Amino acid sequence: MTTKTAFYHIWLIAPDSHYVMRLCHRLSLNPDHLVRRFATVAQALAYRPAATAVPSALILDSDTPEGLPHRLVCKLHERLPAALCYVLTGKVDSQVEAELLTQGIAGYFVKDSGSIELIWQALARVRQQVTPAPAQAATEALVLASQLLGTHARMQQVHGLIAKAARTTITVSVSGETGTGKELVAQAIHAQSARARQPFVAINMSAIPRELLESELFGHEKGAFVGALTRRIGRFEEATGGTLFLDEIADLELVLQAKLLRVLRERAVTRIGSSQAVTFDVRLIVATHRNLAAEVQAGRFREDLYYRLLGLPIELPPLRSRGDDTLQLAEAFIRDFSKLNQLPLRALSAEARQRLLEHPFPGNVCELKAVVELATVLADGAQIEASDIPLRTMLPHLAPPADMALRTVDVTKLVFPSLREQTLAIMQTSLTGFNGDVVATASRLRVGRSTLYRLIQSGHLVLP
Repeated sequence: MTTKTAFYHIWLIAPDSHYVMRLCHRLSLNPDHLVRRFATVAQALAYRPAATAVPSALILDSDTPEGLPHRLVCKLHERLPAALCYVLTGKVDSQVEAELLTQGIAGYFVKDSGSIELIWQALARVRQQVTPAPAQAATEALVLASQLLGTHARMQQVHGLIAKAARTTITVSVSGETGTGKELVAQAIHAQSARARQPFVAINMSAIPRELLESELFGHEKGAFVGALTRRIGRFEEATGGTLFLDEIADLELVLQAKLLRVLRERAVTRIGSSQAVTFDVRLIVATHRNLAAEVQAGRFREDLYYRLLGLPIELPPLRSRGDDTLQLAEAFIRDFSKLNQLPLRALSAEARQRLLEHPFPGNVCELKAVVELATVLADGAQIEASDIPLRTMLPHLAPPADMALRTVDVTKLVFPSLREQTLAIMQTSLTGFNGDVVATASRLRVGRSTLYRLIQSGHLVLP
């Protein structure tokens, strides 16, 4: 009988920064490490790890929104008494060092390039006390360097629900406007759950032709229909043991809704062209930008399937209601895009920040990402100016304040690409930067691989 060995769990509690991204990357190079990112100490305190996932080391950044108050450090010690705590700070300060040591901190490191290797060496000494497990391909998925950002109260509620969902196998239904990050929520739930080292399979119900969707979900046997040259395993079988994410579930036709309901009741699928039922074990997460209850009332969605899928509902707020989260997200996107494309890191000018705050962003986070990445490309100076941020004209009920026109450039002298054109340009840039690696590009852009493949097949994207 083989004894299952343990991973070395590390919790990194730090807001986004270039240093933190580099540290995450360095720590994740060891396949025995499982690194879990939290943006704030409060998020770490709210998370309840399984008995086998209690961290052996904590790394806290003094730049978290709470700073490092003694009360929160004590709570972490009480919650995780066996974990060694290390602190990241911006400068050497003997008084701060003495204060930290009195709080039970094992050591502190100044955030510079040399300290990353020092942290690695410090963890290596403790790591020897933990028996490493074999390398796991899914380790990278647990490095939550790209968590959902935001300190707004509604986003903190979302983080709390994600943590609760991750502790069970309850079905989760995520709702929110297009571009609010529904798939990112599904990925976060999967990464924090006991299924994290198993497959995460995502499918967009609106992106697959309806005549192929049943085969995509449930699979088919060779010769089941014209063009079925080989057996195909469906997404339910592909995701068994892990998480299946069904995006835009409201777009599923009524006939397939009935078949999906039967599959969920029986916990088994029958491939097209077969009479043999195949059992599966998946954690199901669904998402939609529509109001499913209204779809039921309109007769476009089955009521019994609605209640089957409702589970734990998580509603993502639109970006326009999240206040300063817009700037936090914009700065993170600029950092990531500049690093990926080896561009100088530019800050947003005061006017550019105000312009972003005043825009309602009907495309939400996806639109913001496309806009600031384009602005990063257009900017010439040391800063990104308001004139570098071309924003589309909004629908009347989403229009910015009337006096905003007085603070913008002469639009007759600018060419405003559509959001689709901006998005495709960014996708093409990333695809070229990754030398045609669709998987890496999809991961970087946080889009489904099927979306990229579809755009490549249609000629909208070109492989280098």
